[in-house]
Amino acid sequence: MSFFNRQAAEQFDAPTAAVEDISGDYTIDPAHSRIGFSTRHAMVTTVRGHFSEFAGTAHVDSKNPASSRVELTIQTGSIDTGVADRDAHLKSADFFNADENKEIAFSSTAVERDGEDWVITGDLTLNGVTKPVTVTFEPTGSARDPYGNIRIGFEGGTTINRKDWGVSWNAALETGGVLVSEKVKLEFDISAIRNA
Repeated sequence: MSFFNRQAAEQFDAPTAAVEDISGDYTIDPAHSRIGFSTRHAMVTTVRGHFSEFAGTAHVDSKNPASSRVELTIQTGSIDTGVADRDAHLKSADFFNADENKEIAFSSTAVERDGEDWVITGDLTLNGVTKPVTVTFEPTGSARDPYGNIRIGFEGGTTINRKDWGVSWNAALETGGVLVSEKVKLEFDISAIRNA
């Protein structure tokens, strides 16, 4: 059992399983999903944020995971850390250059299973740079919602170095270290609806 499920088991009701085989084509439900991030500020605290506008699809093949695929686009300008001045700085050329780079995109190149987990490798395009990343997702259940939709859930995360995508702005601290960590944790809480 991974960290995500251990935490969930302690904090939430037990997951449900509406279907045994989750194979099919799905569309991410942005109203019930979260794409977030966290990083260290001044090396003493963690700052968290998320993107409020994104869309994605997935083809899930339980019997042949390699046939599965995921596509995701995020509107760069939808970044939200809860502080307007910080968000404006993050949208500027110092970081995401949101006026020039309106979308962040992920396209899977390989999908495999590791026990219950799904390991998805793909190309992440950010700030005009494309690099591979691997994200491990843990299934969090399946359900039939009150509208008759089959939903599946996944939680996942990975850590990237933002400098690999040319996001390199920083400021040195008098005490040593830097104002913003180069490492950024990406966090995914996904609810996807099976296409009719």
